Amino acid sequence: MCGVVGLMSHGAAAAEIYDALIMLQHRGQDAAGIMTDDEGMCRKRRARGLVRETFRTRHMQSLRGSAGLGHVRYPTAGSDKNSETQPFFVNSPYGIALAHNGNLTNAHELAGEMRQRDRRYLNTDSDSELLLNVFAHELLRTSRRSMDIDAVFRAVRGVHKRCRGAYSVVCLILGFGLVAFRDPYGIRPMVVGRRESAKGPEYLVASESVALQQLGFELLQDVTPGEAWVFPYGEEALTRQCAVRTQYTPCIFEYVYFARPDSLMDKISVHKARLRMGERLAEKIQREHDTSDVDVVIPIPDTSRTSAMEVASRLNVKYREGFIKNRYIGRTFIMPGQDERRRSVRQKLNPINLEFRGKNVLLVDDSIVRGTTSRQIVEMSREAGARKVYFASAAPPVRHQNVYGIDMPAPDELIASNRSVEEIQERIGADWLIYQDLGDLISAVNFRRAEITGFDVSCFNGEYVTGEVDRKLLLRVARERADKVRARRRSRKRKGKKAAKVAAARTAAPAQPAKIAELPALEVERG
Repeated sequence: MCGVVGLMSHGAAAAEIYDALIMLQHRGQDAAGIMTDDEGMCRKRRARGLVRETFRTRHMQSLRGSAGLGHVRYPTAGSDKNSETQPFFVNSPYGIALAHNGNLTNAHELAGEMRQRDRRYLNTDSDSELLLNVFAHELLRTSRRSMDIDAVFRAVRGVHKRCRGAYSVVCLILGFGLVAFRDPYGIRPMVVGRRESAKGPEYLVASESVALQQLGFELLQDVTPGEAWVFPYGEEALTRQCAVRTQYTPCIFEYVYFARPDSLMDKISVHKARLRMGERLAEKIQREHDTSDVDVVIPIPDTSRTSAMEVASRLNVKYREGFIKNRYIGRTFIMPGQDERRRSVRQKLNPINLEFRGKNVLLVDDSIVRGTTSRQIVEMSREAGARKVYFASAAPPVRHQNVYGIDMPAPDELIASNRSVEEIQERIGADWLIYQDLGDLISAVNFRRAEITGFDVSCFNGEYVTGEVDRKLLLRVARERADKVRARRRSRKRKGKKAAKVAAARTAAPAQPAKIAELPALEVERG
């Protein structure tokens, strides 16, 4: 999961792209990057770290130009190396930069095509670099006589024919303008905003509407599945449908966890969706459990707050903030390894003992994925003095891999995989555990939105909206992206760095002077 931004303005773009990335920081905390078009020259800054850590004054001053791209990364494909920080750039044809949110499911096959048929070679394992090269090849093929808007739309059409999976993309073609497009299933979100200026309209494309609001852009619409937008320099924006067949099936986990509550995506308010999740969850709790002994409802910050407030209201139970969150610790779900997640839970959350002592508490979380956070939070609640700890998840059990850009690559890392609710309850240590029903989650999110034909809910039911997801692909994803595999990579990287330092120290060490033969001690005559 990542956050992307594309800006076409009449002033300096970099500062506003920076501000937009700050608003999307929750979507990726591993790395950040900005590229701008400085009168046909590509200016870039990419590095590991948060947005505020990556860009200093000297970097911002060097990022000249009125159009550009921005990206915050949470790695779910390729690796977490510096070389895979986005945006990517290719110099032929015309000079194209690209930022991407999602995952390609046919990346392995496409990479082979790139080498053998298109004669293009990739520097990284990132499917974003692969997407860039597919788009560049299609643009070269469709614009042999002249570079125009129609050629861009034809190139996007070619991308849709060749690429499978989830992708929301912004491209910058040097000297020409900005391009944005979304996969034919609309799995990853993307919105377009417009702002009037003295020199004419300016446009911003972003993963979430909250980035538009921050910069004073009016939300025009979502980029619909299969649709492309082109923003040429000095001209009005144009949009065109570029996919032969489309299906409006956004990822439901965006509304459960990833998106900010103040965002509007696919015309659905994230805040309102989470309120309705709380309503449905409270109804199920009342059907299945006696709640007369529940003293307090406590959310697990931050995402579950909205649902927890509604649960407390419906159950007529006190709502209390029982955990204080350390704002300087990142979101544990999107940390790159299980050991880091485990360490970060207690660093991130600290209980207010007075809210737990001697009480039966109902904890509400947005979801339970690996169970790491849930188990430790139940332990912390008991240590704080809770008499009984009940646990409610606003999402159904996560039992299956996600291949569209969420870090759920291996079934054996998911606590609900091949386990019953009772077994999960025992593993996290709760006195009772309840999950939202999938039908209730879907109805809570898709409230009177007739244009949405469904949702990608593959992590809950194992049904993948794009099709063509077979056991072979799932095994490859698990093999390449599992926590254990990434831990081994990091271990090898650390050992390699250590060995390199030792070798460098030996090379740089000054030659030792030859030892002087020791002389016998002088004997002092005593008289």
